[in-house]
Amino acid sequence: MTQDKQPVICVFCGATPGNDPIHLEAARTLAFELHKHNVQLVYGGGTTGLMGEVARTLVSLSGPKAVHGVIPRALVKISTKSNGNGNGEIAPNGAGAGKAAERVVSEAMAEDDGIPESEYGVTTIVPDMHTRKRLMATKVLEGGPGSGFVSLAGGFGTIEEVMEMTTWNQLGIHKVGVVLLNINGYWDGLLSWVRTAVQQGFISTENGRILAEARDPKEVCGKLLEYHVSSERMQLNWGEE
Repeated sequence: MTQDKQPVICVFCGATPGNDPIHLEAARTLAFELHKHNVQLVYGGGTTGLMGEVARTLVSLSGPKAVHGVIPRALVKISTKSNGNGNGEIAPNGAGAGKAAERVVSEAMAEDDGIPESEYGVTTIVPDMHTRKRLMATKVLEGGPGSGFVSLAGGFGTIEEVMEMTTWNQLGIHKVGVVLLNINGYWDGLLSWVRTAVQQGFISTENGRILAEARDPKEVCGKLLEYHVSSERMQLNWGEE
């Protein structure tokens, strides 16, 4: 029964910490909320920035099986250097490396389809970005009440991911909530664009509510649990989607 299933929340966020420590604090607080509500986390599988912070914090609270990372092979770097944390993970050389790698592991940890349990949870390696997003979405849709998508601060990749899941909702591919965690007004510009698109007739008023806003990590789980689908979503048959 779906009611008995654990909620699964996919978190989109930056692989860098940003310039304001409030974003790292929000990532940690969100992890505490996920632990409090017995939520399974699905995320992009990286160990740096906000991405690494939310995963590592939740693993420390709920254990490695509470976190499932999904990362494309191109974003995994294999290193032969010795490591200092005992689990085969190599500490990244700072957060300014951009998209050179989101995960650095030793040769001993490298497997064809995954990385063994670590302080960042269980990790699946996939061939490309499309497979990554599809698998993360599948995990969410298999979850119980309160499952959905949440976005912390991030860059191009983060906004692309959250907007795709918003579009999928509008198209009727899924019916779970999508929440922007709007810390210090980070997403004000995007929310303003949604309002403008509604005013100018490119998004209906009802569909303009698909993308919800939370200003505090403590609001996130409640907003997803109370989410109601738009009455103007497209009624399309997506088969196995």
